[in-house]
Amino acid sequence: MNKVVHNATDALHDVQDGMTLMLGGFGLCGIPENCIVALVHKGVKNLTCISNNAGVDDFGIGLMLQRRQVKKMISSYVGENEEFERQMLSGELEVELIPQGTLAERCRAAGAGIPAFFTPAGVGTEVAEGKETRVFNGKTYLLEHAFDADFALVKAWKGDRHGNLIFRKTSRNFNPMMAMAGKITIAEVEELVDAGELDPDQIHVPGIFVQRIFQGTDYEKRIEQRTVRKRNS
Repeated sequence: MNKVVHNATDALHDVQDGMTLMLGGFGLCGIPENCIVALVHKGVKNLTCISNNAGVDDFGIGLMLQRRQVKKMISSYVGENEEFERQMLSGELEVELIPQGTLAERCRAAGAGIPAFFTPAGVGTEVAEGKETRVFNGKTYLLEHAFDADFALVKAWKGDRHGNLIFRKTSRNFNPMMAMAGKITIAEVEELVDAGELDPDQIHVPGIFVQRIFQGTDYEKRIEQRTVRKRNS
């Protein structure tokens, strides 16, 4: 039951070229920073990355894009990364942009063992191209498939040695769904505690979904867009 590994490098030892990875977080909040840095050092390539966004040029998934490690990006928002834009427009990077709700549900469906579902999001747009449609009660829906990811990399506020996880605020957005969806889930946490120290009623992801866990270090707490106003004198 002790799922603790020493660090991100140990946790990611079997990630190989060409794999599909889920990376949790929302914007720059709750992203698996240590795992991303370890992937950069590992040098794996031709990855398919599923994430709400693609980080910024010098942080998050943006670090992997700089080193041409990502073959395909599946996201719902990518507006803060100039290198992402350059690679996409030049044809170097394959991109699948999907509605945010569809992204979330494709994660949730994977964790729940649901192979596919129908949604109205994207009907009548480029999102619908090549997809099966059905009409229910006079309304058209698209067939969307659950994700099939080799690894899910998530970041939690607290976790215990059994893999039980607690998230804080915005970081609870995509992390819990992705933690349940990966074939192998790796969790980095700000605080790692012994089993029994977490309040069972506060646990967001049970340890049964997590295969490896470690305590991360050197978290930056970056802000994607900092907006300030002049101070009144």
